[in-house]
Formats: sequence, C-alpha cells, structure tokens
Amino acid sequence: MDLRDAIALIAQANTGASPKSTWADLGCGSGLFTYALANLLEKGSTIYAWDKGNPHLSALANPHHIDIKPGRLDFLEEEIPVSGLDGILMANSLHYVREKSAFIDKVSAHLRENGSFLIVEYETTKANPWVPYPVPFQALKALFHKAGFIAAVKLNERPSLYGSGHMYAALFNR
Repeated sequence: MDLRDAIALIAQANTGASPKSTWADLGCGSGLFTYALANLLEKGSTIYAWDKGNPHLSALANPHHIDIKPGRLDFLEEEIPVSGLDGILMANSLHYVREKSAFIDKVSAHLRENGSFLIVEYETTKANPWVPYPVPFQALKALFHKAGFIAAVKLNERPSLYGSGHMYAALFNR
C-alpha cells in the first residue's frame, strides 16, 4: 500500500471540529497512516506518532506541514503521556490488544469530550501471527458503543494483500 491508497482508505474521516487539532497515532510503524492523516488535517495540527520501538518514519508528503512528533511508546504497557486529544489513530495496531473493551475505556480518557477514534483493521475473525486478536467492524462497533461512542461509520475498505478478508477504516465519535 502506498500513501495515496492509505489516504483513500481514511479520506472520509471528519478529523476534528477545530481548524487545528491534535492526534495520536498508536503503533505508527513506518508512519504510512500518520502521513495519510497529516494529509487530511488542517495546517497547525499536531500528530504524536508513537511506536513500541523508536519510530523510523518514512519521508512522505506532508503538504499542510503538520507537526509530526515521533516517539517511543508501548501503548499496551505504558500510559499515553498527553491528554485532550482530538483523535486517536490506530492503523493495524488494535489487533494486538487482547482486552479491547478495557483498553478502549483506558485510552478514551485521553480524548477531548467529542474526541474520535480512527481505526484501520482487518474484516476477519481468523487470528494469525500478524493479527493475533482480530476484530471485524460489527464487533468493534459494539465495543465502541459500550464505551460511549454513539457514532460509528465504516469509511472505506479494500482487499487485503495477506489473505482472506478486507482491510477497513472506521471512525468512532462520542
């Protein structure tokens, strides 16, 4: 997947009510979806791009000059060091969380009252070494509803390059 594909997958996301917003990307990897989100945010916004290892973000297009702040954070073991976030992006990382309900409750505390979760995951129930705890959209929708998120929208989907199922992007708002 390239940056254009990643942007297309999440392009319909409403990324914040204010012109400048602050997001966290949990499990940013090489930063593909960090930069996809950066292409959707307004100038003056910030993205904290955290990964378990030191992130080595690819140099991708950032036309709005979003302030991307990479750092090391194991989101399964450590507390998120900022609060008042407009949104949290988890692209291909929520499937590493075994206890999703407790995790969503814990991480939601770092969002503003009207904050959002932008999730990219696989539409499958079949676990594998790379997707140990899969979560299809309907199951994820129920988890977020239980956590107080009233709006759930599947933004887009695309065939997975790694077997059965599709990759989907979804936005959850309070």
